Amino acid sequence: MQFCAKAKYVRFSPYKIRPIVDVIRGKDVISSLNWLTTHKVKRCDPVKKILESAVANAKDVANIEKENLIVKQIFVDQGPTHKYFKPSARGIASVLRKRSCHISIVLESKNSKED
Repeated sequence: MQFCAKAKYVRFSPYKIRPIVDVIRGKDVISSLNWLTTHKVKRCDPVKKILESAVANAKDVANIEKENLIVKQIFVDQGPTHKYFKPSARGIASVLRKRSCHISIVLESKNSKED
């Protein structure tokens, strides 16, 4: 059985969140949460929050504990980019971009993986 969670419009660049996501892909939930807790980078907070949300979905829907879950899929897509102009040298306006991303996660129970 699979359980999903999504976070949209996260105010971090997808290029900076993807290396964090690559570490926890395919691991069990407890070790992923432990790693995200001990890795003191601010970019880990939205990933940890969505992982906890997916675990809560699994507990509510099928009453599955987090010890029995693994991260089957997790991916980061690019969201909308907020563009604004900042004055720079010689009267030129340079474009600055604030990128955002969408994070999606799919958890799977260990028992269904063995089938």
